[in-house]
Formats: sequence, structure tokens, C-alpha cells
Amino acid sequence: MANKNRKIKAVSLFAGCGGLDLGFTQEGFDIIWANDYDHWACETYKRNFGAHVVEGDITTLNLNKIPRADIILGGFPCQDFSMLWKRGGINADRGNLYRYFVNIVKTSEPKMFIAENVRGLLSANKGNAIKQIVADFAKTGKHGFDVEVHPINFANYGAAQLRERVLIIGVNKKYGKKFKLPPPTHNEKNWMTAREALKGAEKISHNNEHQNITPKTREMLKLIPAGGNFASIPKNHRLYVKGMISHVYRRLDPERPSTTIIAGGGGGTWGYHFKEHRPLTNRERARLFGYPDDFVFEGSITEVRRQIGNSVPPIGIRPIASAVKKFVKQLT
Repeated sequence: MANKNRKIKAVSLFAGCGGLDLGFTQEGFDIIWANDYDHWACETYKRNFGAHVVEGDITTLNLNKIPRADIILGGFPCQDFSMLWKRGGINADRGNLYRYFVNIVKTSEPKMFIAENVRGLLSANKGNAIKQIVADFAKTGKHGFDVEVHPINFANYGAAQLRERVLIIGVNKKYGKKFKLPPPTHNEKNWMTAREALKGAEKISHNNEHQNITPKTREMLKLIPAGGNFASIPKNHRLYVKGMISHVYRRLDPERPSTTIIAGGGGGTWGYHFKEHRPLTNRERARLFGYPDDFVFEGSITEVRRQIGNSVPPIGIRPIASAVKKFVKQLT
């Protein structure tokens, strides 16, 4: 009985500010060790979870010193797989960082691992990247892993954001069991809307600073309705600019989840309020990911925006973490 009540231990790689870890800790997992190279993300992690996060480049770590755990979590860097920007894919330096994830799985032989990445991974290098990644995970360790690739939209699991991602889930073959992804909790009929998610956000004091925008930007926003983007500006208007991508000057639609909140980019990519002519605050962005209001981010407005935009929506991963918990407890 005591063994069944034991918390499931997890190690978190490329942890960032802890969105993935938050969803799992909310379901009772014990994150015993975490790592990220970004200083401010680690400061955020320490503030909200504790000092078990190790700040540093994963390529410099002694993998043998990472504690053994039941499950390994992580979102290896996705910049080289993203559909938004020019991709180097698996041949780029950052695209190869997943191999450290593989090596840690090999060293620690967990019961299970979960890796999260962008949807663009499926088409990177003409589909060869995901095939190579799955093959590398499948053959690692003494027994190998049954590996499944699950494209998901986090809006279908409760996030107020149409965030399409990929989960790569592996189960140690020595158990002879397969994990089944839980069915979605939401659909287009009951998605969490931006209006619902942002309700009362203005009352939260931390991470709620407003960014300064130029009078020109404010004038542009007045021409863009809720749910629209730069293309909503009349083509004959002096402020119209052609050739931009769809998330530029994108305003929230209050009756739908947000489109994907991104980490980088300059003005025009910040995401804009559906009613007020301004960018979203970081607290509003955090609401669209499902972070609780007492989760405090460390760093400048730009640093915090990057942390949030790079993270996993904790509210969206939580139903999956719940299913993982039940599954891992039956592995013997």
C-alpha cells in the first residue's frame, strides 16, 4: 500500500519556467531535478518550485549525476523545427540537443518519458527528423522503448489557446504495456475563450505591466477588429503593409481561444487585446496558458514574455499528466 501511495518521481529537462512541470506537480508528481540554461527562466522556476533546478547548458552536465526517476519530462529546443521561421531541422546544432534527452533516458532507464515539441517537427527535413528521433528513443536503454507520436492542440485539453504541439511518449518495453493518450476534454463547442481566460486579469499586481506602443501602432489597432490582424487594415490605407505573416498585429477574438502565443519577435507579434488598443500584458498571456495568478515570473517584460511563449500550457498538460499518473502506478 505504501508503495502505491508513493509520489511518482520525475526529472525535467529543458524545463524553462516550468509550465510542463506545473501541470505534473498539480497532479501529484514529485519533480526531483530539473535543468535549463536560461538564467531568468531558472529564477522563475526557483521562485515557484524550489532550488532543485540546475542552471546550465545541458551539453556540459555530467549525465551520471542526474538522479534516477520514474519518468523524464522535457521540451527540447524547437527553434530549428518551427514552421514560423527558416528551419535547419535535425542537422542544426539546436536540433541535435534532443540527443542529450535520449542519452539521459539511456542512462537512467525510466519507466516512461514525455517530450514536447512544435507541430513543425513532423515535417522538418521532409519528415525524416521525427523518424530519426523516434528511432533513437526506441532503441535506447537495455530494453528499448515503445514510442508513440501524438499531435495535439492544447485548446482541446482546456487551454485558452489554439496551441498545436507534438508529444513524443515512450514506455519502457520491459513492462510490455502501451500508454493511451486520454481523450480531449474540450472541443470547439466548449473551448475556453479568451474572454473567459482574461476575466479579472487586470486586478493581478505582478507581471501585469503595460508596454509602451507608438501612436502609429495604436492607430493601426483601431483599424483592426477583434480576431483580425494586419490584413484587416484596408489596402488603400496609408498604414497598410503587405507581405506580413498572419500573427502580426493579431487581436484576440473574445469568443474563441487565442491563436498561438509566441516567444520572440518584435512589435506587431506581441498579441493584442480584443477590446483595448494595446498589447497583452504578461499576466494576460499567462492566463491564456492556464498559469495560476500566484505563479510569479522573474525578469524583464521581454524575458517573461519569452518564458511564457516557450512554455507548455500547464492547464493543457494536466489531463494528460493525470492519465500518466494512473498508467505509471500500474507498471510493475
